[in-house]
Amino acid sequence: MKQSIKALLMVLFGSVFATFCHAQNKDLETIKGRIVTELMSSNVSDKAIEAIIAKMNEDGSFQGINYADLSRTASFPHGGHTRDLVYLAKAYKTKTSAFYQNKKVKDLVTKGLEYWVKHDFVGDNWHDNQITTPTNLGNLMLVIGDELPKDLVEKAQPMIGRANMSASGARQSGDRIVIAGILAKNLLFRGDAKEFDNIIKIIEGEMKFATGERGIQHDYSFHHRVDRVNNTSSYGYGKYANAYGEWSFYVAGTKYQFSKEKINQLVDYYLDGIYKQMVYGVYEDISVKNRSISQKVASFQPQSTLEIERVLVSTDYRKKELEEIIRLRKGEAKPSQSFAKFFWQTEHFVFQRPGFYTTVRMFSTRNRNMEEPYNGPGKTTHHRADGTNYLMLKGDEYHNIWAVYDWQKISGTTIMQKAKLYGPEDIQKEGLTNFVGAVTDGLYGAVAFDFKSPHDMTEAKKSWFFFDEEYVCLGTDIKSKPDLPVATTINQVLMRSDVTVMQDGTKKTLPQGNRVAEKVKWVYHDKVGYIFPEPTTINLSNQPETGRWSDITDQKNISKEEVKEDVFKLWFNHGNKPNGASYQYIVVPNVSEQQLAGSANRSIEILSNTPDLQAVKHTNLGIIQLAFYKNGEVEITKGSKLRMDSQGMAMLKLNGNRLKELTLADPSRKLSRMTVTVPGMYTAKGEGYFSVPDSKQNTTLLVVDLPQGVYAGKSVSVKL
Repeated sequence: MKQSIKALLMVLFGSVFATFCHAQNKDLETIKGRIVTELMSSNVSDKAIEAIIAKMNEDGSFQGINYADLSRTASFPHGGHTRDLVYLAKAYKTKTSAFYQNKKVKDLVTKGLEYWVKHDFVGDNWHDNQITTPTNLGNLMLVIGDELPKDLVEKAQPMIGRANMSASGARQSGDRIVIAGILAKNLLFRGDAKEFDNIIKIIEGEMKFATGERGIQHDYSFHHRVDRVNNTSSYGYGKYANAYGEWSFYVAGTKYQFSKEKINQLVDYYLDGIYKQMVYGVYEDISVKNRSISQKVASFQPQSTLEIERVLVSTDYRKKELEEIIRLRKGEAKPSQSFAKFFWQTEHFVFQRPGFYTTVRMFSTRNRNMEEPYNGPGKTTHHRADGTNYLMLKGDEYHNIWAVYDWQKISGTTIMQKAKLYGPEDIQKEGLTNFVGAVTDGLYGAVAFDFKSPHDMTEAKKSWFFFDEEYVCLGTDIKSKPDLPVATTINQVLMRSDVTVMQDGTKKTLPQGNRVAEKVKWVYHDKVGYIFPEPTTINLSNQPETGRWSDITDQKNISKEEVKEDVFKLWFNHGNKPNGASYQYIVVPNVSEQQLAGSANRSIEILSNTPDLQAVKHTNLGIIQLAFYKNGEVEITKGSKLRMDSQGMAMLKLNGNRLKELTLADPSRKLSRMTVTVPGMYTAKGEGYFSVPDSKQNTTLLVVDLPQGVYAGKSVSVKL
């Protein structure tokens, strides 16, 4: 009896196990099928195939590749060898191609792979060996591996296997998901279900906050390295978010599918991090770029909708917002969002209205200024975080300007003008000041930067105040000891129209050239106005500039052809060795010349521009924004003063003379609470704040707790 029960249990167990294995194998085939379908989805050009065949040598190598140069600055042209093999394999497998099932093509793939495994090209850059080669060879296996000689497939496995979880590049952050993904695809090819299960769990677990380390920060910016440089639009986008979303799509509806919680966090990261650091969520924001800025971009195009479509397969979380981005990227809708956001973990501020998008990039003692010029590109980027303020109406205003760019006149920055930039080894620097930050309620905001250049020791108090139709830029206490001029650049951008100025009461359209102009009230170029509250002396250049892409990178194989572009530059010259210089200007985006000419100072009142306090009032909006570099007070309405008992930033929203909302932030990240005395009597009290009214003085002391820990530097708002 016992034996029969035991036998029955064995049969039942075997049946369940067989069912389980069948279901598991079915899931693996589904996932593998999705990957192969995607690999085969792009069109194959028979002309391109003919060109590849024509450049293949008898030994399986390709003409045009210097196989001997494996240096980091050579950029591993060998990757073209393995990519071309994949392309040939796709043609062989594509029914609509003239080369479908073509034995010659298959033999060429075999010959090319034999050449590769014989020489095993290992580049000096780890990325070549752990990502580039394994990606291409892994794709080759999925497309045609089952038709290649088995011994050749086995010889290629160690090279694909350099993408593994013990590889140096598989550290936390974007590269870890990419490497795990390469490994997972190869496990599918080999049919290793057990190890595939382990790797999928690793990929799913990578969606998490990692503030202070590599990965997503709690403000939804992304740090690829421990230097805390903003990598949101590079590693944090393609190699992290999109790679994660790719796998969430591959495994959707199978036993390996990711949890809704993880996918929804990816959606939050897309919408609150990546897309808020893109022009309208559509185009690349060049202020977030690092060393890749010195690489020419083929064309100005919207980002793909594929990443969003993949996510929507698994969740309907924030679906309307995602679908709006799809419509924007397809050109089916116009921008409608208005927001202000400060990424306090990254010292980056973004501001958008339906007609323009602008940013301020900074650095502090909490992070470094810029990515190192790894492998050659980016050798001119020393000052790109020195309060950079780019402005985009369409998104292409700076497209491929960089070969002719003056890297010591970067939009928004205050830079000592040297004979030449320092060497690439001196680009990345630690910040020297901690009063760097912003105050924002999510719709409006102001930015303050106690700037001290680690390159030149140039100092300045710089601030920006953002409203619906304009923003105000202030600078003061500008100092520099070397006997060299210091310039604050308002903008340097591709010249797209005539340049008009209001000078000494007369409107002029300027001929091309480079000049110093006195008594200038405003300047107009390409739908943007620059207003000077008091007529001032300004430097203005509107002329062709020349340069070479090879001049701004140490990479090899870069074009040395001279490039010419028409460029508009507008800047203040503070003179040699300034000691206390200042500037003030108002930027009015997306405005007509007629509107600009009739707007005077656009309801802007500059309350203070001193080393202790920079403050602006927008009288029409009833908004006051203040940056206190030390405790102090300022008259905000006639006969009424606001006092702050510490350094910090504040934004007030008024209804007449009554305060209706107060927003505070501590750029230094040192305070646990702030105390502000405002005119008028208020009895507000709530979680994290209370008021102490003083009837004798007709004032109220407001005591407000500030965010701490990973949220230190974030703003807090109190409604009264």
